[in-house]
Amino acid sequence: MARIAGVTIPTDKQVQIALTYIYGIGPHYAANILDATKINPTTRVKDLSESELQLIRDEISANYTVEGELQRVVTGNIKRLKEIKAYRGLRHAANLPSRGQRTRTNARTRRGKKVTVGGTKKKVASKT
Repeated sequence: MARIAGVTIPTDKQVQIALTYIYGIGPHYAANILDATKINPTTRVKDLSESELQLIRDEISANYTVEGELQRVVTGNIKRLKEIKAYRGLRHAANLPSRGQRTRTNARTRRGKKVTVGGTKKKVASKT
């Protein structure tokens, strides 16, 4: 069981894939980390020695902002946009897409479950 940056990464996957389980490290950064530490990207995590894991940990802590610290930075950026009443901040506050996507249709992920409007019309009495 390998823990890097406070995250337990899967042991049966290749190192280049397993590193992407850490928030803030994608495929590109994972490849850069493995290049810097001279570790073969196709090696399985369970086959890594403790010294190799320590090399990866040191590289990440020295050169990358990941996990909780990165989430704090992103949250602070969004909070700043809201405080200065920037357009993007208003979109974040209203829970709407902030990068110019259309909202007349689509945008369900951001806006949430559809709420039907106008479905309260009284039924007309029918002839019997």
